[in-house]
Parts: sequence; C-alpha cells; structure tokens
Amino acid sequence: MSGLLIGGSGLIGGYLLHYFKTKTPEIDVRSPNSKKLSLRELDDIIGYFKRHKPDFVINCAITAIRSDALLSYAVNYLGSINLARAALALDIPYIHISSAATMPPGENLTEEDRLPLDASLGNYAKSKLMTEMTLKHMHEKYGLRYTLIRMAIVYGAHDHKIQGINRLLFNIVDRAMPFMLTKKKGVLHSYSNANKVPYFIHHILKNIEEFSGQHYHFVDPEPVDLAKLILTIKAYMNLKTPREIYIPYPIAKAGNNFMNWVIKVFNRLGYKAHVPAEMIFLENFYKTQTLSCEKLKNSSFVDPNPQATIFTELPSLIEYYITRWEHLNLFSSFSSENFSSPDATTKKADPAAELAPIFMGSPAKLLDTMHNDGIAPLKEIL
Repeated sequence: MSGLLIGGSGLIGGYLLHYFKTKTPEIDVRSPNSKKLSLRELDDIIGYFKRHKPDFVINCAITAIRSDALLSYAVNYLGSINLARAALALDIPYIHISSAATMPPGENLTEEDRLPLDASLGNYAKSKLMTEMTLKHMHEKYGLRYTLIRMAIVYGAHDHKIQGINRLLFNIVDRAMPFMLTKKKGVLHSYSNANKVPYFIHHILKNIEEFSGQHYHFVDPEPVDLAKLILTIKAYMNLKTPREIYIPYPIAKAGNNFMNWVIKVFNRLGYKAHVPAEMIFLENFYKTQTLSCEKLKNSSFVDPNPQATIFTELPSLIEYYITRWEHLNLFSSFSSENFSSPDATTKKADPAAELAPIFMGSPAKLLDTMHNDGIAPLKEIL
C-alpha cells in the first residue's frame, strides 16, 4: 500500500512521515517537495498521479497565515481541490487537514458549526472554509471518499516555524510580552496534539468506510485557559514577565494598530520588520473557542495516550525549543540578520491570478463557479 503526503515538511506532516516510516512497514508514504509536485501546478498533480497511482492521499499543506489572496487561493483552496479531483479519478481515500479558523467563537462547537462565507474573512480562513464546503459538495455529487480533520491550536516538537503555540512560548521567553494579552480567566481554547494525528489517520485508512464523507474535530477533551497556560510557562521558566496586568482588548487592539503603523514607517526607511502573523487573531486572545470531540469519542478510534495534554508535554516542548532557538541566535540578546527574498526570475502566467480578486471580493460566486465547472474527476490521470 502506498500513499501521497502533501506538506511533509510541516509539523503535522513531519509526525506523519516519521510514523509511517517507523511503525507501518506495510505502508509506503511518499512526500515529494514542491519542486516535484507543486499544488499550484495542475500538470504536476496529473503527472504524479499518472506515474505513481497512490492508494490514498493526505493533505496537510498550508500557506503562511499572512499570505496574500493569490497564494491562499491557489494553494489552500485550488490545490487542495485538484488533489481531491485526482483522488476522485482513482477512487481512493483523500484525508484533508483543516483548521478551527473556519469556525466562530463559542463553546463546545460541533462539526456542523462554521463561519458564513464572506468577503470580509481573512485569506487563510476563507480559503480553508471554501475547501471544506467544496469537499462536502464533491462527496455528495461524485462520491468523493474524503475525511476532513479539523485541528485547533496544534502543539508538538520539531516545528521549524515560530507560529501558533510556539509564538506564545517564544514571546514569553524572549520577554516580548510584558503584560497579559487576555482576560484574567475564562478565555478557553482547544488544543490538538500533533503526535496523536498519525494514529488517527492510520486508523482511518484501516476503517475507511466508517470515516468516509465525515468531518471530525481532533482536539484534546479538556479546553485550556489561556491565562493559566501563560502563567504556567512563566513559572516553569522562572521569569518575572509577563506581569499579571491584564490588558483590555480595545487597548491591545489600539496598540497593535499603532505598531503596524510604526513598522510601515520603518519599512519605508529600509528596515525590514513585521508584526507576528498571529496578531491577525488578536481577538481570539479574548474570546473562547472550544471544539467538541464527542463525535470522535463515539467513533471506533481509541486515543493512544489519553493522559497527554499541553500541560504534560510542556516541559519537553520548552526544553526542545529553547535549545533550538538559542542555537539559532533567535533571542533578542543576540543580533539577527534579515535575509531578503531571492531575486525575481522570469515567471510564466499563473492561471489562478485572475481569480484572486474574485476570491477576495466575491468568494461565494467563485465557489459556485468551481462547483459547476471545476471539481470533476481528473480523467487525464486515467
């Protein structure tokens, strides 16, 4: 049995590759890099599926949170749907990793809860939401054998990017958070253990009929109070900051807007800087969002390590990342160099470019167009 994994260099993809290489000798999983298979190139997808004929597809690739409309649409949405079309042509399972960014604030949210599709959504949330809607439509129209896994705040070691929970940890250790950017108590969030994801996906592959056409929340059963998590990290590191002064949301919002303005001024003077991408979700620091995992509990999947939580894993995560960041001289006590992007080269026309403005302004119209004309099986593979 062989499978295709997209996004093998990321946090979840790295755990998946390690799991299938070490624990499942009967399953061969390949994870080509973007030079061999780019989600932005339909010909790459068709060519790969024609050559290798995988037995299943796992897609956990995403663009950076701050990506523009074109990249978000081309990779997060169109690339994911083209993978599904290829899986549909071969009639093989397609497992897609999605995000709680597609959901509103609230407690005990179910798999049916999601944000309305609207142009005002950020590029990341909009592209992930459109993907969820189209995959469901493809299942109903063509019988796509897909399973969608929604993740919340993901934690785990061996992530090369400073994002999500790692950004919080980095800012606390680097003393970049002098005060508490949340409420004193009651702001709860769900967390997802990246180390457990491979066990669930392996179980899905062995029980594909049970999980086909379904959405699941893959989160720890107990939500976490953000203030408690911050203070736990502070206590573990024996730090004096952040101080227990809780900044109200309007003040935090105004401070964030001011910093964005300052950074724009410095960028015009030739200094390269930006506010962390996570600040896009500043409102989430003050609002609860917890996902129900009742549907997963009622399935045939059994948690391989039910005692593991963000708090039990925190010591090992801190030791791993602090050591790594020190080696890379990332803390403010060291000088860091800014690397400019490579020189622009001659590029061919991107077919997704003309659709990016529609993605920004009329996502529902674009979704209807795709559902009518762009989700049929890729018969070229056959």
